[in-house]
Amino acid sequence: MDLPPGCMVSEKQCQKVCKLKKSLYGLKQSLRAWFGRFTKSMRAFGYHQSNSDHTLFLKKQHGKITALIVYVDDMVVIGNDPEERKALQNYLSREFEMKDLGHLKYFLGIKVSRSSEEIFLSQRKYALDLLQETRMSGCQPVNTPIEEGLKLCVEPNQVSTDKGRYQRLVGRLMYLAHTRPDLAYALSVVSQYMHNPEEQHMNAVMRILRYLKNAPGKGILFAKNVNHQSIEVYIDADWAGAVDDRRSTSGYFTFVGDNLVTWKSKKQNVAARSSAEAEFRGMALRLCEALWLRLLLQDLGYLSRQPIQLFCDNKAACDIAHNPVQHDRTKHVEVDRFFIKEKLNDKIVELLKIRSEDQLADILTKVVSSQVFSKFLDKLGMCDIYAPT
Repeated sequence: MDLPPGCMVSEKQCQKVCKLKKSLYGLKQSLRAWFGRFTKSMRAFGYHQSNSDHTLFLKKQHGKITALIVYVDDMVVIGNDPEERKALQNYLSREFEMKDLGHLKYFLGIKVSRSSEEIFLSQRKYALDLLQETRMSGCQPVNTPIEEGLKLCVEPNQVSTDKGRYQRLVGRLMYLAHTRPDLAYALSVVSQYMHNPEEQHMNAVMRILRYLKNAPGKGILFAKNVNHQSIEVYIDADWAGAVDDRRSTSGYFTFVGDNLVTWKSKKQNVAARSSAEAEFRGMALRLCEALWLRLLLQDLGYLSRQPIQLFCDNKAACDIAHNPVQHDRTKHVEVDRFFIKEKLNDKIVELLKIRSEDQLADILTKVVSSQVFSKFLDKLGMCDIYAPT
């Protein structure tokens, strides 16, 4: 580091720098140094680091398990061994300056409400604060986050808007999407214009805020389920939906034990030549996510014998996955084809064809009507426990 102001040194030492013996708060490497120190302490106490998620530490003994997950310096400890949990808290209090906040109620702005049968996650306070800061608390609410039939694009001679404000709003909304899968597609669209937003793009962001006003306390409900080892993935993709570059948007919902755990809506990196190709590319990428989730469950002690179920509504994409014959039309997706085919042959994955009306991931790839949108949200397990009855 450079010599601090006021440091008295001779002329010969003016060109020298200081060597850090200890990482200081605020430096680029401080987080890395802190996590390295924390990992060393956890290993010394008998915990092993998960290979699927390096922020997850596990300890299994006497048929019981204790897990700790850390985000920077915020931690959550769970497990069915009360004595080990208490011993871990005492150990960490000796090693670091820490404060026990009791049972989990808030974590990184996410409110956790629970009973003996259910857990509910929401960011109601975050959403209300955002509406208050943007002066949208008194706005007229709407039923969908994006207007039906709207196709955003870059148009010449359009009125530009405040770039900094646009980026801040989209950034804050993206954090809210941690418990709001209903915002995923709308945010995927508006985030594509962060570099040069126009008035139409800002209007789309305001529409999302008006949708938040409709149900700020909406969140994800996790219910106790006997079949907690099953993994189901709903995969969908539109075709050439982006007006600017004609790329496709793919999306997925992943369920573990009938509870929604991961989701994403993202524009693909390359243009697809057919709807089947768009679906097939999305299928290969989402399969990687499902395989990672399977490994994470194994780290937690759940060794599932059931195959991962992939639900796709495109018959051509399903036929390509099951067909062992190489065709000229599928040469450019050969790696994805062999990857999926290998998992199908090993019985790790089961690919199922479903009707388009039952494809939950449809709301992650295109704009749908308010009736269809509400129906799918109910199936996803989204609700608002704060809504008046």
